[in-house]
Amino acid sequence: MVKDDTIRLRALEPEDLEYLYKWENDMDLWEVSDTLTPFSIFTLKKYIETCHLDIYTTKQLRLMVERIEPQTRVGLVDLYDFDPYHQRAGIGIMIHDSENQKQGFATSAIRLMIDYCFETLGLNQIYSSVPSGNIGSRKLFEKLGFVQTGYRKNWLRRGNGWEDIVYFQLLNQ
Repeated sequence: MVKDDTIRLRALEPEDLEYLYKWENDMDLWEVSDTLTPFSIFTLKKYIETCHLDIYTTKQLRLMVERIEPQTRVGLVDLYDFDPYHQRAGIGIMIHDSENQKQGFATSAIRLMIDYCFETLGLNQIYSSVPSGNIGSRKLFEKLGFVQTGYRKNWLRRGNGWEDIVYFQLLNQ
């Protein structure tokens, strides 16, 4: 378990199933998660059963972001595209429910994951792709030292229009 004074990042437990089901099936989040179909309880239960597998095997790690006081689940943080040879991984964060947003939980979670990635996994870099209109996430990554390294024009379809993706990167100093 990785933690600071306000949150802890922990492995998923069977008791998290109802939260995963609610969050993964929230259509408002599908735009940023590249999901177009709902997840069944069966599928999510199987996912929780296998998420104990090593990051070197699955190439990803999903942790629950849990507020310490009061003890409440507030979101998820993900490492994806883990590449031990090139020593890099992508990172994503989701804090659900508006009352939990803008409370510093995402900042704490990303900061803890940066330390984990650089100190424990020995990564050289972490990166993230953020929709250009997601100003909150862009500010979050910039505040934590990530540098904008590029973008892809018209990368995401949004209704009848298109949105760019902005790429951020943090190198291990």
